Amino acid sequence: MDKEKGEKMIMVVRRESLFRGDVFQGFSKEEEIDFQKRILENFEYIKRKDAEEDTTYKQPIGYAVLVNLEEKKIFVFQRGVRDKDYAEKRLQGKWAIGVGGHIDECDNSGNDNPIKISLLREVEEEVDVKGRVGEVKVLGYVNDDKNSIGKVHFGILYLVEVKGEVFPKDNEMLKGEMMTVEEIEKIFENEDVEEWAKISLTAIKEMKIFDN
Repeated sequence: MDKEKGEKMIMVVRRESLFRGDVFQGFSKEEEIDFQKRILENFEYIKRKDAEEDTTYKQPIGYAVLVNLEEKKIFVFQRGVRDKDYAEKRLQGKWAIGVGGHIDECDNSGNDNPIKISLLREVEEEVDVKGRVGEVKVLGYVNDDKNSIGKVHFGILYLVEVKGEVFPKDNEMLKGEMMTVEEIEKIFENEDVEEWAKISLTAIKEMKIFDN
């Protein structure tokens, strides 16, 4: 998640370099097309305020879903409702299941994957894991061009396995806890939910990650 805007330099990739004719809406499995590889081969950095207004670029976002496979629970949270807690007004107060944010220049340390580095940094900053972090892997990709936020962002959906509980650490989260899919679905039926969260939850259910 990000509190700063304006002159901040963030990772972007040109739409034509990312999609190459493979545009999709919703979710695409990781094994179908390796969009992460395309990002890592073609990214650049521009000012965030420019990226938010230029639809010729997509801003890659590592979107981490924290899952306790043994207890069959997913971390779900509500974003902050005040400007000082969560700057992006279009997402204030909305429920989500993905922890993540823009990829900064500092996340690019050379040989390592800056998307994954950014993702792990965001997880460390935003939540308190009471237990152990296990496997971290890409499940697929999220794209939603139907709204102003989705038009300029592209999600790399990661599953982060945790052995234990997860709690909010930062004020950007109003509240959050580990819940079953059924409990999350009840919230999603009655509350304001961000589109990426809806897409990601559907993908996780279809992939039957709790059945393995």
